[in-house]
Amino acid sequence: MSQTDDGTDVRLADGIDHQVAMVMDLNKCIGCQTCTIACKTNWTDGGGREYMYWNNVETKPGSGYPRDWEEMGGGWDEDGEERTPGELQDKEAYGRAWEFNHEQVMYEGSDEPLRPMEQPDWGPNFDEDEGAGEYPNSYYFYLPRICNHCTHPSCVEACPRSALYKREEDGIVLVDQDRCRGYRYCVEGCPYKKVYYNAMKKTSEKCIFCYPRIEGEGPEGEVLPPSCAEDCPPQLRLVGYLDDEEGPIHKLVNEHEVAVRLHPEYRTEPNVYYIPPFAPPQHSESGESIESERIPRNYLEELFGPDVHEALNTIERERAKVERGEESEVMELLTTTDTTDQYRLEVFD
Repeated sequence: MSQTDDGTDVRLADGIDHQVAMVMDLNKCIGCQTCTIACKTNWTDGGGREYMYWNNVETKPGSGYPRDWEEMGGGWDEDGEERTPGELQDKEAYGRAWEFNHEQVMYEGSDEPLRPMEQPDWGPNFDEDEGAGEYPNSYYFYLPRICNHCTHPSCVEACPRSALYKREEDGIVLVDQDRCRGYRYCVEGCPYKKVYYNAMKKTSEKCIFCYPRIEGEGPEGEVLPPSCAEDCPPQLRLVGYLDDEEGPIHKLVNEHEVAVRLHPEYRTEPNVYYIPPFAPPQHSESGESIESERIPRNYLEELFGPDVHEALNTIERERAKVERGEESEVMELLTTTDTTDQYRLEVFD
């Protein structure tokens, strides 16, 4: 635990100097998968990683990727002391790349539409845009996910060879490929199912928070944010350090408490936070707006825990302030287009 000048407690893992973190505003996500492709082309384009999506965007409510990952267990018990058993998902849960009729359509003059060669029955984001609810009040939203680089990571604890570790300088969780023997206890132990097994290399692999970019490995030695953040068209991600008290991450998470963790009940203490989604109010059959929220609060509580209520209430109050012409630091932070505020990665030596 460390304490900032304003007295706010910020929990950092033992032996970690600073904790890198990300805030994603779900109200901006359009489900375009640009972040997914940016990550895929940088890190998981081949070599046994074809099925891996270190970054994925799934539709909620929905089964997610891998399928039904929220039901596979992992994480810690209520006291946060003992790891809870998790399941090792089978390869079908990840789906597979579909083969399309490109040859016929592109080169053989077929009038058939472009489509998979066989009827698909599952794949990443297979249930895209389905959501829940009944017309005219159906609803869904998009949930981008990466490794959470947790403060209390169960994957690190699960490895009998200490191949997984948190970097001292920024808390990024990595896999030492020389030490890893592919036991897959980390895959079982991660409740978010963000550690993957490479069957070709027989080792585990995972999101590395684009650490070469934040270390200044750009073409001209510049510090760059993770690809998923920089390439996002609506710029929904803020990147910085949880313990940077002048940064937007600290202010949104610790001061204003409007950014919340996904499934905090897993007790791994994720360092990826979300601004919960708003939606238009429900409509009556005649098309009139009624005083009822479209996305049920109990569903958002299932995803983000009980803190989501106050987070939503606070954002609603801040939005009302702006509508009245008053200033709001929360809304300024969430709508900034200044990249020096969006990506504060050079504040610590």
